[in-house]
Amino acid sequence: MYNDEFYNSKHSICGNNNASITKEGLQWRGRSNGHSPGILNGGGDCSGGPNVGSTIGGSGGDSEGGTGCFEGTGCTGPDQLEGPGPTENDALHLKRRVGLVSGVALIVGTMIGSGIFVSPSGLLERTGSIGMSFVIWMACGGLSLLGALSYAELGTMNTSSGAEYAYFMDAFGAPPAFLFSWASTLVLKPSQMAIICLSFGKYAVEAFVTECEPPEIVVKMVTLLTIVVILYINCYSVNLATSVQNIFTAAKLVAVLIVIVGGAYKMFEGNVQHLKNPFKGTVYSIGNIATAFYTGLWAYDGWNNLNYVTEEIKHPSKNLPRSIVIGIPLVTICYALINVSYLTVMSPLEMMTSEAVAVTFGNRLLGAMAWLMPLSVTISTFGAANGTLFAAGRLCFAASREGHLLDILSYVHIKRYTPAPGLIFHSLIAGAMVLYGTIDSLIDFFSFTAWIFYGGAMLALIVMRFTKPNHPRPYKVPVIIPILVLLVSIYLVVGPIIDKPTIEYLYAALFILGGMVFYLPFVHYKLRVPFMDGVTVFLQMLLEVAPTASMYE
Repeated sequence: MYNDEFYNSKHSICGNNNASITKEGLQWRGRSNGHSPGILNGGGDCSGGPNVGSTIGGSGGDSEGGTGCFEGTGCTGPDQLEGPGPTENDALHLKRRVGLVSGVALIVGTMIGSGIFVSPSGLLERTGSIGMSFVIWMACGGLSLLGALSYAELGTMNTSSGAEYAYFMDAFGAPPAFLFSWASTLVLKPSQMAIICLSFGKYAVEAFVTECEPPEIVVKMVTLLTIVVILYINCYSVNLATSVQNIFTAAKLVAVLIVIVGGAYKMFEGNVQHLKNPFKGTVYSIGNIATAFYTGLWAYDGWNNLNYVTEEIKHPSKNLPRSIVIGIPLVTICYALINVSYLTVMSPLEMMTSEAVAVTFGNRLLGAMAWLMPLSVTISTFGAANGTLFAAGRLCFAASREGHLLDILSYVHIKRYTPAPGLIFHSLIAGAMVLYGTIDSLIDFFSFTAWIFYGGAMLALIVMRFTKPNHPRPYKVPVIIPILVLLVSIYLVVGPIIDKPTIEYLYAALFILGGMVFYLPFVHYKLRVPFMDGVTVFLQMLLEVAPTASMYE
């Protein structure tokens, strides 16, 4: 767990709500073979011992015999990082259902979303030339890969869900971890969801409105409906959510292939005039380059999403780094070829003035089949939004389990084993952002704030090389990699402020630090709001959710 705080926390798994569930209350609904069902006890003993006498499979499989047979333990070949599974009095937890294919699909599916269809024009505008924009596209891919490899080391050191939250707890303690959960839960993850769903709404409506811009109110209504559908999928079943992710990832790779093949066809016809003199007009401003990185990195964002669900990955010490090494280079190659394809049918100026680059590409190249492009984009963005919510709900779950957010957000559905309250909470905030914001403003705010925490994760890895030198590291990167990513993240945060200081950066910093106003009374001093216990019980009964345990104690 996160350092030793789990053991000492009075706010941990079974004791995080005053309205405990007795043995006469909710009972285990899972499958068992010839044994009594485990009892879901919200207020019982939470010793966290290594006893695995329950009949619940730690990875979602059936258990045989008195001690159970858990995936990743001694029965099927050890994966030491998976831990022993649940104890007798703490049977409810998230299951390990994400394998290598689903891991790759989560990374690729969340990275290839709206960015490549929205960002090319913004990146060209900031760099001023095709050549420099292409350099930044490649640099963003390389930076994402280096960052993800560093996260692979962190994720195999600590296989608790929550990504940066878990790593900050290990390296720096509770306050920085709380500030991350505060900013991410209220701003970063919901804004990411809102951006992707807004892109989905725009492209979906675009398919039916050809003569004018789609009405904003229609776009936002479609966006809100999309959030509701994705929320239902993720609350209904983890298997359904991962299946949807796999299917939509395959579909979006087909769409990418259509663009690449179309571009290759135009190149063979000799349409390469826009690729000549690639660096003409390049803008070398520090601020412009930094904001161009923001735009490009938005298209690559999602490279760390698998770390949010490590408690649900089968054999995380193997499948986490493997998924990263397969997924991110695949996305980088796709992005490079897509940008070249765009330039075979559009000039740089046309790309900068088009708000729907992929649709324009389809109209010029596919003729009567041009409708395939908006359809492909909607498929792509829907899959990305599904993966984004899948990961975001686990951050809420992990932070709430440690007492850093509302108790109810750490609860799991007693039949479906999904973190439904956290998923609902994120969706509500994302819906509010959809009603308020625009894509451009959300991207800028998201990128600036996100790289503060990405840099913090790199610093956490470096710090733990000294504070925990003997900690098991099934996967280890050269220390120069996190140092390099840390330096780049500092540049991405400081560069735009120096080049063009605006009040928005100050607001973002004050918002993050403002989390301490809530941390001190409610987390550090454990002040409780009297009516919250009643609210927790009401929501628990309404949503059919209950407290859960870590995958290992």
